[in-house]
Amino acid sequence: MAENKIELKSVGELLGMKFFIPSYQRGYRWTKQQVKDLLNDVKEFIDNNKTGFYSLQPLVVKKKWPATAFDEIREKVSVEEIEDYINNCENNCEWEVIDGQQRLTTIFIILFFLNNDNNNLYTIEYQTRQIFTEFLKKVKEDSKCSEFKDFINNNIDSDNIDFYHIFTTFQTIREWFEKMEADDRTKYKEQLLQNVKFIWYESVGENPIKVFTRLNIGKIKLTNSELIKALLLNRSNFNEEALRHIQLRQQEIASEWDHIEYTLQNDEFWLFLHHTGYQRPTRIDFIFDLICDNENEPLMAFPNKEKKDETIGTDDYRTFRYFYEYFHQKDKNKNELINECWKQVKRLFQTFQEWFNDLTLYHYIGYLICLNEVNTIDYLKKLVQKWNGDKRQFIKSLKDEISEKITKCKDLNQQYRIGDKDFDEGKPDKGKCKPLLLLHNIQTVIIQNKELEDKKEYGLPVFYKFPFHLYKKEKWDVEHIDSNTANELDKEKDQKEWLKYTLLDEDIAKEETLKQKIKAFVSGTKGHLDFGTLAEELQKFVSHSTSSDWGNNEPEKEKNKIWNYVLLDAGTNRGYGNAIFPAKRRSIIGKDQGKKYIVDDNLKVTTVTGEENEDKKKNKLIAFVPPVTRNVFLKYYNTSIRNLKTWDRADAEAYKKNILETLKEFGVINN
Repeated sequence: MAENKIELKSVGELLGMKFFIPSYQRGYRWTKQQVKDLLNDVKEFIDNNKTGFYSLQPLVVKKKWPATAFDEIREKVSVEEIEDYINNCENNCEWEVIDGQQRLTTIFIILFFLNNDNNNLYTIEYQTRQIFTEFLKKVKEDSKCSEFKDFINNNIDSDNIDFYHIFTTFQTIREWFEKMEADDRTKYKEQLLQNVKFIWYESVGENPIKVFTRLNIGKIKLTNSELIKALLLNRSNFNEEALRHIQLRQQEIASEWDHIEYTLQNDEFWLFLHHTGYQRPTRIDFIFDLICDNENEPLMAFPNKEKKDETIGTDDYRTFRYFYEYFHQKDKNKNELINECWKQVKRLFQTFQEWFNDLTLYHYIGYLICLNEVNTIDYLKKLVQKWNGDKRQFIKSLKDEISEKITKCKDLNQQYRIGDKDFDEGKPDKGKCKPLLLLHNIQTVIIQNKELEDKKEYGLPVFYKFPFHLYKKEKWDVEHIDSNTANELDKEKDQKEWLKYTLLDEDIAKEETLKQKIKAFVSGTKGHLDFGTLAEELQKFVSHSTSSDWGNNEPEKEKNKIWNYVLLDAGTNRGYGNAIFPAKRRSIIGKDQGKKYIVDDNLKVTTVTGEENEDKKKNKLIAFVPPVTRNVFLKYYNTSIRNLKTWDRADAEAYKKNILETLKEFGVINN
């Protein structure tokens, strides 16, 4: 099986090698600042007297055989001659540079400036451009011309964009080293050759243009896991064993690797453990990151953090360098190293699988990860350290942590403010009760599952898992159940939208007098018609009562408590967030069914389905409706339903009572 090869190569190890830049590569384009950054970074490494090495990003290459290779092999008459020819090609081959040519070229120019004997370097040949070594010799000899325009007056054949950037880089390097003593230059050169290393990645059996397209045009960098996989599956790791056994072990690891990656690519699994926005194309990387950062049970120990950072660095490729150092430990059996490494990878993955498949662990861990948005890797590391297989004790620690997370919203009688205009010192923003609302949904699901589990005739398929992947993909808002209309709608455009969507209530749509008033307001012929008065009239018509349903003691403040809040996805909230209860209810049921209701300026109500929707990305018609949100709009919590068209104080009390009962073990109170 073809194996991509991976190692660290010092700049000194590149001396004498031949590099070829194919036509699909762009020309040299590094800026002055990029050149200075590289020079300064290496100098900082030298000045700090670090004993490790300075790592450059991957240099991706492919062995380039001579075009006449196969013809010449055919002419050989013996196996020995063929082997000699192949070995000679191997030792003197040219390397096609797929990625990293900008940095490789800059290092070459630095060495060219520092070297007295410029024949003892590596060579770079371009397929479509002139060899630039001769050009650099001219630049080096002509120390008087600091500007490119002056230089090309004497070297008219050098006037092209590639040579401009090469000239600028050389002058930047010359100016930078002019401030340095001769001994310091010598030290710099020695360190550059010995302790500055490329991540050397040899692509074997891959189409170089496809690899280049991915790394450069697609801007998808080589991931740590790809580099580690090349280390892990390298045949040289399985020394002194039968070839057949080597191949079987490679295939076994490769198969298990693919299974892990395939599972992690499932968003239902992945977004249980993570938030959206993970940029790497391979997701197994995060398991290697966890192993790299595990200080309690390290795969490879360091004396302290400073030594670890010094050895493997702190950049994006530190995890790869951790495993490179691990696999290159002296006096260690490579087979044992591989087995121990892979055992840790599988143990972590199997732990995550166990959490995912256990209904209680899944919901409590998923909930806590939702609330820990800063650094998921650090939080998972903390959870893994707590997990010792004792499920009961682990769940207890999760519940204790959850109880702490909702400390600021445990009092169900807490008032919240709805925005800056409603600012009331001492009252938190309504978004602060989001952890409590989410926990109510989670615990509702857990309790329902427990009841099903107790009934032995129910099998596992009927159990329900809260879909964290949908919750994270869809932006969620805390929104009023019974809208606080008078306080929220001060713009005429919003007022018109609110009035239009009251027509989703069929009784309003049939009431001609109200409909004409709405039409007058929406069309701009409202005259002295006041929005507040019209809104109140519509509310009374729907409820067949007055706002006293919420009590006479400042009902608007009563609406800013947990009993009048629910979770809504942003799409529903933007479309119907301020709508009257029946309109909001109808729209949420529609979302659950994949329908969207639209009311145009002529007050015509139309229903759009998925098949009719031309731009599904912009106008998502179906959305996950959390169980509690569905229950609220179905009036599930109030056993005495008087009116499905309103959300009154009795409904709110029943809702609050359910929150209290459901979350009492987490310390929720009603002061």
